Amino acid sequence: MARDPARAAARERLSRSSVPHKDPARPSRLRIWVKRRRSLLRPALYGAFGIGALALVVVAVRAVDPAGRVRSIAESFSGIGEGLGLDVQQVILEGRRNTPTDMIRAALGVARGDPMLEFSPEAARARIETIAWVQTAHVERRLPGTILVRIEERRPFAIWQNGGRFVIIDREGRVVASDGLDQFGPLPLLVGTGADTMGAALHDMLKAQPEVAERVQAMVRIHERRWNLRLHNGTDVLLPEGAEAAAIQRLAELQREARLLDRPLAAIDLRLPDRLVLRPTRQAEPAEQPNQQQASRARRG
Repeated sequence: MARDPARAAARERLSRSSVPHKDPARPSRLRIWVKRRRSLLRPALYGAFGIGALALVVVAVRAVDPAGRVRSIAESFSGIGEGLGLDVQQVILEGRRNTPTDMIRAALGVARGDPMLEFSPEAARARIETIAWVQTAHVERRLPGTILVRIEERRPFAIWQNGGRFVIIDREGRVVASDGLDQFGPLPLLVGTGADTMGAALHDMLKAQPEVAERVQAMVRIHERRWNLRLHNGTDVLLPEGAEAAAIQRLAELQREARLLDRPLAAIDLRLPDRLVLRPTRQAEPAEQPNQQQASRARRG
């Protein structure tokens, strides 16, 4: 039986339409990311190649002539700076209060008219920080002709008496001045070997008890182990080793309750935790003691 051509054509069209249609494959996320950043990768690669080439040149110069070539390059840059007028015109100093200006000028090692590119800020900073008053320093060049120096000074903390010598020290015990002691105002007085480095801690304990602190004339280090407090009325307060804070608090309580620090006593011994030892003076004396010369004149009178 012959096939109907129309029916055969319909079957063929139906078979074609039943075949699933495949979409073109989508690119992966990595390919999309690389494609979007392709414009940034090329400059980065050029920069990396440039840095590598510069490093190779530096290594080659140092290998051939480690001193002469580098010096000649620096001199050539200096010559360029002079041609462009890059010389020192002014020096700006910030943060100075007690440091002598001539010491900073000598440590800086530069004068007006010197080539800017020959000046080393790092070397100048290291020299300035050797000055006793200077804690930290910052030095920088500001083209075309300005050098900025910014220093942070050590703060005067106390007067330290040791071996008959009086000096100004900071909280760490570093000596910052040995003359003009009266220009820094009233400062605590530390006496004895070791008082310079240990005095800040005791001073902070006293600040917590102002009724005791205001009566203390000097903090005396005894055998580099413990402290005595010399009061303005001449009384010595003997503090226990390693328990100074508790003893000072106890002393403040006794002052509030019995005005102990205002009594004419030779010594108040707090070294024993369970008892208080008081040593009276031989006779009642006023708080302000005359010196020996005044006393001898009074006896002759």
